[in-house]
Amino acid sequence: MEKISKGYFLPSSAYNLSKRQIKGYIQSEDKPQIGDVIFGVIDKIGQHSSLENKEGRIHNIQKGSRAIFVFGNRYAPDYYEGFVPECYSEYVDLLARSGVVGIVRSKSSKVIDPTRVKVLGFVCKEAGVKLNTLDFPLVVPRFRKKKKPRSKMILVVGTSMNSGKSAAAMACCWTLKTMGFKVRASKVTGTASLKDILHMNDAGAYPYADFSYLGYPSTYMLTEEEMIGIFNKLDLKYANNKDNFWVVEFADGIIQRETAMLLQSEDVKSRIHKLIFCASDAFGVIGGLDILHRQFSLVPHAISGVCSSSPLHVEELSKFTNVPVFNSLSVDAEELIKILTRPNPKKKRIEEVSSNLTY
Repeated sequence: MEKISKGYFLPSSAYNLSKRQIKGYIQSEDKPQIGDVIFGVIDKIGQHSSLENKEGRIHNIQKGSRAIFVFGNRYAPDYYEGFVPECYSEYVDLLARSGVVGIVRSKSSKVIDPTRVKVLGFVCKEAGVKLNTLDFPLVVPRFRKKKKPRSKMILVVGTSMNSGKSAAAMACCWTLKTMGFKVRASKVTGTASLKDILHMNDAGAYPYADFSYLGYPSTYMLTEEEMIGIFNKLDLKYANNKDNFWVVEFADGIIQRETAMLLQSEDVKSRIHKLIFCASDAFGVIGGLDILHRQFSLVPHAISGVCSSSPLHVEELSKFTNVPVFNSLSVDAEELIKILTRPNPKKKRIEEVSSNLTY
């Protein structure tokens, strides 16, 4: 085992690890697994020229920068689709600024080729014992079963990445906190990045966590059992007090594999107090409402996202649905709190679809 000298970066994809656990690295041609930790050096700068560390600070990197990286998959329509390599590879791609690495299979034409990392070896906690982030979960629920009643879950979903979900989640956290409620927040799916949950914390949510607290560098291509397990563990940890609110974000769009798995699960659907749907434009909302209804038997309680900042988009929407819209960038707390705290009618809201969506 070779020693790792000081001066390396420890990124946020390894959030649940400490430098005390990093004893050295070994050269090995073993097949990488999700969560395996490697020591590497930047070989070529591409799309990503920085790394996010465990405190959320953004470090600039150059060719020759040394860092810890974590193997994981990534699904990002605006960036890359990448996977853990099926065999040992001397060079891998930086899939995300959080230090997730793999091999890019496809990319958006809007981004350049990925930053390339030369693998020096697998990181070990002791001689011959490799580190894997999945072995060190930070979220360990005290309870095995969910007691009722639970915290009211505000679920934020959308049409795709960059549709405004995080801004809507922040608006919900800020409004609830401003109005005197205690708010917890979680991001259940996506690729490791502290930005979104730190923004929810800035808006008043505490405590906060995402899947990386459970050791997952990303959730892309996890099994349905693993996805439901992540959701339930976060629920059991942060949503036990009936007087609190739990604001939850699902990454990407409602037709994305893992998000769709969760929206089809009764574990998730039974926990929804309010559903917020986000889109970039009015047409995206109209199509999304139809998918939510037909595929998941869900109707959102409010619409937000990028489209909510445009009066013209809101005017277009008013011709197709009476679901209320709130502007996530200019929040009217008094109006939003009515949406978030109003009791849900006993009659199933799915029966309202015919009056909410017209063609």
